[in-house]
Amino acid sequence: MSDVVIEAQEELVVAAAPAMEWYQDDYEGQLSVDVYQTPESIVVRSTIAGVKPEGIEITLNSDVVTIRGRRSQEVAVPKEDYFYQECYWGGFSRSIVLPMEVQATGVKATLKNGILTLVLPKAAKQSNAVAVTVAGEDEPS
Repeated sequence: MSDVVIEAQEELVVAAAPAMEWYQDDYEGQLSVDVYQTPESIVVRSTIAGVKPEGIEITLNSDVVTIRGRRSQEVAVPKEDYFYQECYWGGFSRSIVLPMEVQATGVKATLKNGILTLVLPKAAKQSNAVAVTVAGEDEPS
């Protein structure tokens, strides 16, 4: 039974190979990210191997943070010499809608061992609470 599944998977891979023509020079791959909170910050982590810190652009616009960059191959290998080519080379970007407001001035980004860590301090909670007096039926409003 497993032989049939393997054959079906191989056929699927062979059939899908020509479909890679959607890949264009201006295509941007998407980063995988982890987003979590600490009591003081929102933290975004992503694996960005093969890119130097100066090759990463990070922008914060309101409640959206965007990470953008480019991975460049250092060695040109002819397609016919590849047995497998699974690594993505080229531009990448990812926009993340943040779950709460952050302080733009205190954002810190570090790249260590191919992992980008972005720490975005949470904005101070502003209380917009207003006391409302409820009038009875007999009282003027």
